Amino acid sequence: MGTQRNGFNKESFVLAVDVGTTSIRCHVYDKEAQIRGSCTDKVVPLYPEVGHVEMDPGEIWRGFITVVKGAVQDAGVQMRQIEALGISTQRATFTTWDRKTGVPFHNFISWQDQRAADLVKSWNRSCTMKSIHGAMKLLYFLTRQKRLLAASLIVFSTQHVTFRLAWALRHYTQVRQAVAEGKCCFGTIDTWLLFKLTKGQVHATDYSNASATGIFDSYQMCWSGFLCSLVSLPLSIFPKVENTGHDFGSTDPSIFGVPIPIMSVMADQQAAMFGECCFDVGDVKITMGTGTFMNINTESKPHTSVAGLYPVVGWKIGSEVVYLAEGNAADTGTAIKWAQELELFSDVKDTSAMAYSVSDSDGVCFVPSFSGLQAPLNDPKACASLMGLKPSTTKSHLVRAILESVAFRNNQLYETMLRETRIPITKIRVDGGVSSNDFVMQLTADLFGRKVTRPQHLEMSCLGAAFVAGLGIGYWRTREELKKLQSTDKMFLPRGANKEGACSRSREYIPVLQSWERALRRSMNWPHPAVLPGFLLLPGWYVRPDHVGAAAHSGRLCAEVPGPRPIPRAGDSSKLPGHPFQQIRPPEVCLVCPAPGVLPAKI
Repeated sequence: MGTQRNGFNKESFVLAVDVGTTSIRCHVYDKEAQIRGSCTDKVVPLYPEVGHVEMDPGEIWRGFITVVKGAVQDAGVQMRQIEALGISTQRATFTTWDRKTGVPFHNFISWQDQRAADLVKSWNRSCTMKSIHGAMKLLYFLTRQKRLLAASLIVFSTQHVTFRLAWALRHYTQVRQAVAEGKCCFGTIDTWLLFKLTKGQVHATDYSNASATGIFDSYQMCWSGFLCSLVSLPLSIFPKVENTGHDFGSTDPSIFGVPIPIMSVMADQQAAMFGECCFDVGDVKITMGTGTFMNINTESKPHTSVAGLYPVVGWKIGSEVVYLAEGNAADTGTAIKWAQELELFSDVKDTSAMAYSVSDSDGVCFVPSFSGLQAPLNDPKACASLMGLKPSTTKSHLVRAILESVAFRNNQLYETMLRETRIPITKIRVDGGVSSNDFVMQLTADLFGRKVTRPQHLEMSCLGAAFVAGLGIGYWRTREELKKLQSTDKMFLPRGANKEGACSRSREYIPVLQSWERALRRSMNWPHPAVLPGFLLLPGWYVRPDHVGAAAHSGRLCAEVPGPRPIPRAGDSSKLPGHPFQQIRPPEVCLVCPAPGVLPAKI
């Protein structure tokens, strides 16, 4: 396909950028949806205080520009050959800035940030919330509307923007002053990038990103005036919500040399759903990265859940609104990375072969809950655990148990979706780094009793944003055309499957699954005792004296750690960065320090 844009008649391309939690990546796609050029840059999180997780807006902007220029150069094309730009971003990470100058008032506050934990806890225990729950139960009793029953069970979370934004308004004087003067802008990463790319001309987001903030009413399709009034959030600071496939304007020519039309903005999980071509009701997408996100297309109706699934807007294109029901498990890749840090294996690619090298896990069960358990159990106090260890247990048994736990959590989410939505499943597609593990995928297919398909390229968020942008300019014409462009790496059929790839669910794993579920129950509601300064919890693990207050106040030390830490080797008597007050023998790792970056990953 050629283009006359900017008077240049050559092959044209669509550009897509995905801003994730750990990296920013850009791909240049051709008409066959093949990647012609790529570039990746790291996202470096900041941990200024205990529980605070931030990102530097300047670094995000620098990284964005770097990957766009790098991908175009890698493709060997010119900027004027780019027909459109699509943007996919991590969800619920936000900042605020001056509407006139564009200068941020503070760093991006990450979706992982815990600074508002006390505020969330106090609200969830408040008389106001009890009154709301009681009123919703009464209304449900009178109307039998399931949405009201779900509202009677709702609790706030730090992953929602709501109370992190309330915290910022309370603690940042310049934000409050800008609100009073009418010049404060709020935005998630997509909104801020749009503002920067258009030199302040566009303050907008799309429905998929807005629905993931916790402040947006996905039923009424607008910012929730009730919630904003309840927690004192000014509606004036919020961006305009536009369609996912919308002409957001063009990049300022001074940035890339030519204006590039910005034709789509999407949240990452919804973008991955579109990239997997899960356009029809009953289509399921499973993204397995740091965590697992399972989405089912519920078409034009938002799903109301009482088990921890939540409705999000998948996309709005034209007059069509597609909703998804979403469930997640937080510690998928985290658990595998933890096992690697313990030196159970050196290369992640070896884990599938290690799991297949033994016939079973030798009775070992692993519970992947470093960050608690999400749907359908919803227990933030659950701990990670290994149970059933024996003298005969080998590294291969441990690796198999860890990989089995990933598939078991997939199965829990899948069964919850079947039970709650009552929507017949039409297809299941997977993506994300962990989906490259054949053992996990085969076991998932066996447990589901369904065919599971893995694409050739696992980075679906970029592709989804590119597809929406391309449809917007006519680069691709129809969704049926997009389906024909899908490239499959491998299909995993459950053992004993028929021609359609379906069969009765595997009975072989029922005893193993039952043992794992017993281990799961034992890991739930795990008590975390208060500790004294320097009190050694495990060899190599302790709490810094200046962090004891936060630890004791939280009552859940393990949940304060944003991921597991490797246990240091003994015998090193050197001082550790961040611990200048104490000589440590052997080296010890503070359980409350906000991130692996505070201390060396290996000592």
